[in-house]
Amino acid sequence: MAPEPLTRPLPLPRPFTVGFDLDMTLIDSRPGIRAAYLALSAETGVRIDADLAVTRLGPPLEQELAHWFPDDRIQEVADRYRELYPAYAIPPTPAMPGAREAIAAVHALGGRAVVVTAKHEPNAKMHLVHLGLEPDEVIGWLWAEAKAEALREHDARVYVGDHIGDVRGARTAGALSVAVPTGPCDERELREAGADVVLPDLTAFPAWLAEYADANAAG
Repeated sequence: MAPEPLTRPLPLPRPFTVGFDLDMTLIDSRPGIRAAYLALSAETGVRIDADLAVTRLGPPLEQELAHWFPDDRIQEVADRYRELYPAYAIPPTPAMPGAREAIAAVHALGGRAVVVTAKHEPNAKMHLVHLGLEPDEVIGWLWAEAKAEALREHDARVYVGDHIGDVRGARTAGALSVAVPTGPCDERELREAGADVVLPDLTAFPAWLAEYADANAAG
């Protein structure tokens, strides 16, 4: 049974904080991750279906590697993948439509934008620098409910993501879950997981945030 959406809007203090997921929310990491998997496959001699792997982005790397490597090799190949990642994955990865504007919308209202991702934190930061995206903080290595640790620490009242794991993280933190079906999860899955708001993509986020902030500003 899906959890009930939040019935009362959360007041937004000044300054307020909005959290964002990274892969398939702010960046389209499929081309870069595909290239990194192909490089890893070539180096290890182990077949990896990179086209399949990029259809299920979101969970930690180790979960995907478990489809292709025995348990006793996963840590070794995960470390090597992360070493290969900057050369293969950063250059071909674009920002998602509306990503720059979404972060700017938070800043324009006097808020802070934090990225909370399951990705290896140094690689997450490289993506953002390469694309000129400028959140106030980047926290890596957190997936699903564990994302609540960072969301609570930064008092994030809203968390934006593309995966049901992001919905679970937001709800665990007591934050409003704003979802975009731009990753592996469609609108139905996101709503069934308990997303409070589903936008078509990030291009709709600035208008939604302005309306939400106006309606729910702390008195």
